[in-house]
Amino acid sequence: MTTATTLETQNLPVVDLQRRYVRLLERRGDGLVSFEFSIGWPELAVELMLPAAAFDEFCTRHQVIWRED
Repeated sequence: MTTATTLETQNLPVVDLQRRYVRLLERRGDGLVSFEFSIGWPELAVELMLPAAAFDEFCTRHQVIWRED
């Protein structure tokens, strides 16, 4: 069985790559913002840090959906 065939037969959820999620973790005293960012699947995220101004620009540019969980 090829990889393509294996992927085609799995029942994976549909992914909307236009949906981008942010969950704020911490606004640190040194000006950095710690947050989780995900595309498509909110439960699959990477943890990032940016200076506060860059974080605000990042959220605006990506038109994020805020997660509270």
